[in-house]
Amino acid sequence: MSERRTQMLEAAVRVIAQDGVRGLRVEKLAAEAGVSTALIYYHFKDRAGILRAALEHVNHRAQTYTSPAMSDDPRTRVEQMLLGELQDVDVVRETSVAWGELRASAAFHEELRSTLLATTDAWNADVETLVRQANPGVDAAAAAERLTALVEGLSERWHSGSLTLDRARELLSGGIARELG
Repeated sequence: MSERRTQMLEAAVRVIAQDGVRGLRVEKLAAEAGVSTALIYYHFKDRAGILRAALEHVNHRAQTYTSPAMSDDPRTRVEQMLLGELQDVDVVRETSVAWGELRASAAFHEELRSTLLATTDAWNADVETLVRQANPGVDAAAAAERLTALVEGLSERWHSGSLTLDRARELLSGGIARELG
């Protein structure tokens, strides 16, 4: 991906995290990225293209801080991957808020649903693989789906101020322990 395109996607994530999907205006995105609106349209064609690309970018961004360390213990790797989503770090908060905004807007923007489904399925599959390694006796697909949904819900509560980060991490750790036995 070109440096310029990455710059525009980073700006899109910032704008979506701050103003929501409904607040994303091409003019504001261009100003935030320091480029012309024509360049935005050249790279993304239309607003729907911006949203789809931003969703994919958010997913790639999250992978940079949720990739589990190369531990021999699959349970530790599951914990590292999922707890990586609940960190008091600017990039994690911004990515998580933008993901939540994009996920919520898929209810109204059908063109986002296939990209959202693909990224969610990939995340579930990664967690499922680790869950299966950690405890072959559980329904790994169902456990992965419950755990990723738990991360999303706890993250929303943490970002909205209705749950502390420590409590969110504690609840997630408890959920992982219950799912893995």
